[in-house]
Order: sequence, then C-alpha cells, then structure tokens
Amino acid sequence: MSLVQDILVAAEAVDALPPEVEASASAHLLDIVGVACAAARTSAGAPWMRYAATQADRGGESSVIGTGATAPAAEAALVNGGLMHSLEFDDTHTGAIAHGSAVLASTALAVGEAEGRSGRAVLTAYAIWYEVLIRLGLSAAGGFQARGFQLTSVGGAMCAAGIAASLKGLDRSGVANAVGIALSQASGVFAFLSNGATVKSMHPGWAAHAGIKATELAAAGLTGPDRPFDDTFGLFRVFAGDDDGADRFARHVGDLGRRWHLPDVAFKFLPCCHYIHPFVEAARELAEGGLRSDAIEAVRLHVPAGAASIVCDPWDAKCRSAGHAARWSLPIVVAMQIVDGDVGLESFERAPDPAVFELAARMTWQPLEGSRFPERFDAMIEIDGSDGKRRSLRIEDVYGNASRPPSDTAIRDKFRGNLGRMADPASIDRLADTLREVAGLSDLSPVRTLLAGLSAKETQR
Repeated sequence: MSLVQDILVAAEAVDALPPEVEASASAHLLDIVGVACAAARTSAGAPWMRYAATQADRGGESSVIGTGATAPAAEAALVNGGLMHSLEFDDTHTGAIAHGSAVLASTALAVGEAEGRSGRAVLTAYAIWYEVLIRLGLSAAGGFQARGFQLTSVGGAMCAAGIAASLKGLDRSGVANAVGIALSQASGVFAFLSNGATVKSMHPGWAAHAGIKATELAAAGLTGPDRPFDDTFGLFRVFAGDDDGADRFARHVGDLGRRWHLPDVAFKFLPCCHYIHPFVEAARELAEGGLRSDAIEAVRLHVPAGAASIVCDPWDAKCRSAGHAARWSLPIVVAMQIVDGDVGLESFERAPDPAVFELAARMTWQPLEGSRFPERFDAMIEIDGSDGKRRSLRIEDVYGNASRPPSDTAIRDKFRGNLGRMADPASIDRLADTLREVAGLSDLSPVRTLLAGLSAKETQR
C-alpha cells in the first residue's frame, strides 16, 4: 500500500479518541477560535474582514468568524484560517514546526458545520489529521522551512483534504484522491519576510480552501497521484528536498492512532513569532528588578541556528521593524518587553516608543550553544548594565510547550482576553463552555448560534 492508504487504514481503526487527546483537541479548538475572534478586530485581520464582506451574498452553511454571516465551506475556511494565523497567536507543534490548528480547525469547522456532522466526528477528524501533519514535520527535521516553504501550508493542504473528505463521507478511494489532488495546490513561501507582508496569514486559510476544493473535485471524479507523499515528485522530495523523508514518515505513520502527539502541541501566549517567546520570558524576568532601558549598555541574544533566519536576518532591518512586521523581529519584541513591560495585541497596533528602537540598536545576536531546537524553543539573554553588572538568563523551553504546559485557567484567560473586544463575559464563557464540550454536540449549530450572537451584540453596542 501507499503511505496515504496506510494513513487511511490507521484512521479507520480509531474508534474513539483517548480522553486526554479529546481534551487536548477541544482545548486547541477553543484557543484557535479565540485567536480568530481577536484578529477580526485588529488591523492585521482587517483585509480578511473586507474580503468576507464580498462573500456575504453567496449563501453557504459555514460560519465566518467575526461577521455573524455564513459562506460556502471553502470560502469560510479561507477567511477563518486567515484570521487564525493573522496575529501569530496560534498554536505550534515545535518539533514539527507546524501551526496545525489554523489550517485544520478552519477546515474541520467549516466542513463539519456544512455537512451537519457531530462535534465528535469533527474533533476526531481534526485530531487524526493534526497527527499526520505533525508526523510530516517530524520526518523532515525543518527541511521544508530550510527551502523556504511553510509546512503549515504545503503539508496542511493535504491534511485539510483528509479532514474534508472524511467529513463529507467520501470512501477510501475518494479520500486518497482528495489528498493527492491537494498536493498540486500546495503552496506557501517565506518571501513575506523581506517586507513583513501580511500574506503569511493566507497560508493556512488557502491550504484549508485547497483541501476542501480538492475534496469537491475528488467527489466529482478528478483523480490525484496515488503516492503524494513518497512519489519521485511527492511532498518530501519537491518541498523539502529530502530523498529519505518519505521513509522516515512511513515509520512515524506506523504508530498513527496508537501514539498521540497532539497533547504536546504548544499554546502561544504572545502574538508574535514563537521563536521569540522564550527571549521575552527571559527579558521579563531579568527586568523584574527594575532595570530600565536607559540603564542598559548592551544586550546579547543567543539564538538557535534554526530560528535565526526568521527572526534575526537581516539584523539591521529587524532593528527598525514596526507594526505587523515586528512580529518576526527578535530585537524589537525583546525591546518592547523591556521598555513597555509587556507584549500584547496592542504592541503591534501602535507606533513603538522611540526608546524601543534605541534599545534594539544596542542589541547583537550570536548562535546559542547546546540548543535543542526545534524540539524545544530555547533562548539565552545577556544584559550589560550601566552599573557594570552583567545579568544573564537561559530559558530551556518556551512556556506553553509540553515540557511547561499551561493550565486550563491560563488557556481560558487567553480566550477571554481575545474576545474582550467583541463580547460580554457571560457570552464569552458560554462559547468557551460549548467549545470545550464540543464532542457532545449532535451538530455544530450551537457554535454557529453563539458566534453569530457575539457579532450581533457587538453591532448593538
């Protein structure tokens, strides 16, 4: 059998998600819906809201977050996936370097709602194909990113097709064709880094859209390659330049449905590139003693080699980044934490304090020795003060990752904060409770009602 057939056989053997996996899946679903709601009320999400308005009269049965309207599943998934990734606030499997929920939850919610599927069916499809996406990343060891491709989108399109096809009830052949067709739509490159372009938010949304369209085409009789992962021109060889990636993937697929990686997926608590988070943690702790930015002579940032190309290069430009582009600037975000005492949604909406740029100009970076990246997102900061003292701190792994998991309270507090711009606390908690208990729903209509109600209440304010 081909690898895609191996995946489908393993998926069909899953009668029910283990309780801890189901709990993890619903927590990530809660988190990503909250992120999308937050994005809908920011400048980063504004293009998606304007695009959503152009789709409002097309009918469809899938909710468009932040609008109170519905659209065809593919269009709803495109917008929702775009919103979910607009703020760099969405979850990450660090070892795989994949933002799974933005592409996979947007697909599962849109198709599950349109098809009237149960909450448990939606959650199961989402969890199984998130497991596949994680295994794709673990098999390539950062190879996709090294060639300029984002695994979230190139692998995500194929996994989105798996979700959409299974929720639409296609048989095994139909699901396999959908996954193969999606390979021909796979895209998503890191060229946005050159100017901080907002197109990166499109990567998961477009992948979700591609997966749903691939499913519709497969249902109509279009066929895809039968070995999309391990063909000579398959995913690993074309997008990762890896002749052995498919073999490693085959080994990872061998325990699909028996070993679960989803509980290891990291939650993000800062709306910026995940590689930067441990540096912000270190800066926060070092500055707790009252260290002022004007009392800092120099800052040295020790960066994992695999992260430097995203958050450090080119350094001079990174030190001048502002607005949305600053989400990928290590010196600017660390300076924000020290100068402002916090990094949050507003940090990338307002003009930076001039002191942020002044402090960033006193920063340098060098490779972090002994890094365990990408399995763990580690960091080290050294600060030389005008008092002659050197302060340093190393973070071995980012908060929110499997080695430092957040509490349920922290996850829900993030959700409340993300929806604070558009709803009252009682409405927020009703939606949170529904999402956490989504497995018990006969369909997703309660989620639709609550999302639409949030938008209606905001309009009435």
